[in-house]
Amino acid sequence: MRVVKILLSIITVFAFFAGAYLDYFHARSENENVRLEWKTGEEINLQKFVIERKTPQNPFIEISTIQPKGSNSFYSYLDEAAYRPSDLIFVYRLKIVDNNNQVSYSNEVSVSHNLSGVKRTWGSIKAMFR
Repeated sequence: MRVVKILLSIITVFAFFAGAYLDYFHARSENENVRLEWKTGEEINLQKFVIERKTPQNPFIEISTIQPKGSNSFYSYLDEAAYRPSDLIFVYRLKIVDNNNQVSYSNEVSVSHNLSGVKRTWGSIKAMFR
């Protein structure tokens, strides 16, 4: 029984990030986009979630900010800008910011993204004008 309590304490410590306990954080390819989903347990002193994305060759960039809903909430975000002509693997993480501006990060999740030729071409055209 004592071992179980210690193990549960260790698991709880690793699941707590800044102002939120995360039950899970997942990413999956969904048609032309990438769907991110996460669920919180307790949200304490939480200011915001910042969604970050990178490719294997590039650093993380901020793609969106999500306001907290409160404890035991489900979040879903559709990344409609996940198209690059050469990178079809994307890595995501949550930057979790509390009201004291203390920052922590969730685990990183990878997704292999399948794109149509049209969307891949449109991504190439947009990249030329940046």
